[in-house]
Amino acid sequence: MTSQLLRRKPVTAEPADGLTRSIGTFGLMALGIGATIGTGIFFVLTTAVPEAGPAVTVGFVLAAVTAGFTALCYAELASTIPASGSSYSYAYATLGELVAYVVGWCLVLEYAVSSAAVSVGWSEYLDQLLGDTLGWSIPAALAAAPGAGGVVNLPAVVLVALCALLLVRGASESATVNAVMVVVKVGVLLLFVVLALTGFDSGNLTPFAPLGIAGISAAASSIFFSFIGLDAVSTAGEEVRDPRRTLPRAIIGALVVVTVVYLLVALAAVGAQPAADFEGQTAGLAVILERVTGASWPGIVLAAGAVVSIFSVTLVTLYGQTRILYAMSRDGMVPAVFSRLHPRTRTPVRGTVLVALFVGALAGFLPLDFLVDLTSMGTLVAFAVVSVGVVVLRRTAPDLPRGFRVPGYPVVPVLSVLFCLYLVAGLSGTTFALFAGWLALAAVVYVTYARKHSTLRDGVDGA
Repeated sequence: MTSQLLRRKPVTAEPADGLTRSIGTFGLMALGIGATIGTGIFFVLTTAVPEAGPAVTVGFVLAAVTAGFTALCYAELASTIPASGSSYSYAYATLGELVAYVVGWCLVLEYAVSSAAVSVGWSEYLDQLLGDTLGWSIPAALAAAPGAGGVVNLPAVVLVALCALLLVRGASESATVNAVMVVVKVGVLLLFVVLALTGFDSGNLTPFAPLGIAGISAAASSIFFSFIGLDAVSTAGEEVRDPRRTLPRAIIGALVVVTVVYLLVALAAVGAQPAADFEGQTAGLAVILERVTGASWPGIVLAAGAVVSIFSVTLVTLYGQTRILYAMSRDGMVPAVFSRLHPRTRTPVRGTVLVALFVGALAGFLPLDFLVDLTSMGTLVAFAVVSVGVVVLRRTAPDLPRGFRVPGYPVVPVLSVLFCLYLVAGLSGTTFALFAGWLALAAVVYVTYARKHSTLRDGVDGA
């Protein structure tokens, strides 16, 4: 049984008849930016600023440093193991089946919950946009989950359905649409920065950290939810041209763009509005612009940009979810339906539909604050495993061709793990309990299904 749990997948294994390689460097970097910008910046300040105050900017730096260390580790493993499945595939090749299976379930949790969370945020900005332009609001019963004062968040469900329809058409089409949306969202956020800075008041920055280090740590743990797009880049490993060069460039390039935009937006926001006003605020960035300018048009532009931006985030996180399940299904870890490709589009159509149904249910019936921390937990665990995987693969397979090597090895992977653990410690006890329940469910599925259907069940060990 022990050997079964530790068996590893061959590093060089790649299916002869799989996904189509159609995405270049810019398209892949846009995929990472698209999955990241909008995931949190449009609404995470509502929960992070009440915890950290104006020191939320420090929380963003802490989250960015953690993401930076991890991005370097991702870049090395992605250039060494250019396969779909991201950190699941990396763990399978370096740490064995059991760790890979747990990481896979963390990624399923991360992408499903984050897709639902950003869909809920999209609903808020859509409602703001409709109110500013048409003077009409979505009925409360159809605009929020039961725990947030409604019956069902219908706009969030509709968004998930639209993204699923686009994904089943093909990866290159989805990447093209996403690239256009990325240009729009970055432009809108830079407009926010310029306008919000005109209302900058240094008095809003005091007290800078009302809850001290504990508040900053808690905020940073929630903010890390905003950096999951880095993982989304590596889920496209089998659909990228020249993956050993393209993947590292796209991962690092996306991180640089995202970090700069996040810090500018956070600084402008806390400078333009007192920290106490962020709590419970919906469509917060649009509201800030309306207050600063005294006009409605900047808020309308921001809300419209958020609607476009968050659409692209949902599109990419759903894409990542389907590719994680595709890789796990191909290895026998989950049912084969998730790896069946449509003969024309070469996309996992049935798996995409099933994912959309699950995510749509989460988005429609769970409130936003319930979803954010759970996403951060899954992301941080997966990121830590990737960093450990770099060290293991350097020792077990030092001669493998690597398109990129982590600078400052082994210090950077160790720091990545420590930073991830530090942010995990800042999450709530409820989040830990829910995560434990999720892993218990994973254990049941492994014992009853995955262990018997694993493609390595005959004892193949290729590491």
